[in-house]
Amino acid sequence: MNSVEIILNELQALAPQIQQEQIEQMAQTIMNARHIFVVGAGRSGFCARGFSNRLLHLGFNVSFVGEPTTPRLLKEDLLLIASGSGKTGSLVSMANKAKEVGAQIGTFTINPEATIGAMANAVITIPGTTRLLGEDNNTQLSVQPIGSAFEQLLWITFDALIMELMKKTNQLPEDLISRHANLE
Repeated sequence: MNSVEIILNELQALAPQIQQEQIEQMAQTIMNARHIFVVGAGRSGFCARGFSNRLLHLGFNVSFVGEPTTPRLLKEDLLLIASGSGKTGSLVSMANKAKEVGAQIGTFTINPEATIGAMANAVITIPGTTRLLGEDNNTQLSVQPIGSAFEQLLWITFDALIMELMKKTNQLPEDLISRHANLE
């Protein structure tokens, strides 16, 4: 078996742990938001940045946190946080700010009981490992480098969530294409 097949087999074994009910709840939370703020640190942040772009393609009012054009977070808004550990300091700080202003919080994490998950209104639990392997009960051993299985499943979960939102908003791929950047 080659390395790609080994990775795909691992992801296929882990994927059933992601609950469709959590995807549906997150989709509804997104639908109810005035403005969606998306954030993640490190490699999870790269995944989150791609997800914010897809939300834009769906026509949502969305910003990736940290960009100069990111507006102020308000009570009617939603902060979506991608954090494998659920306790990255800068992301915990942002979750605290969201709670302070009364905004909703959604998170994608290995550890739903960690700090961010405990504050979240909607959670999607994604299996995988973090650099904190062994410090909690939810991390799973992986044949891949730390974090990789989580990040790969995060990408797939984001795409599954986009598919759910496409259904909820009655959109086809052509609708997303019509909002795709043309200054590339």
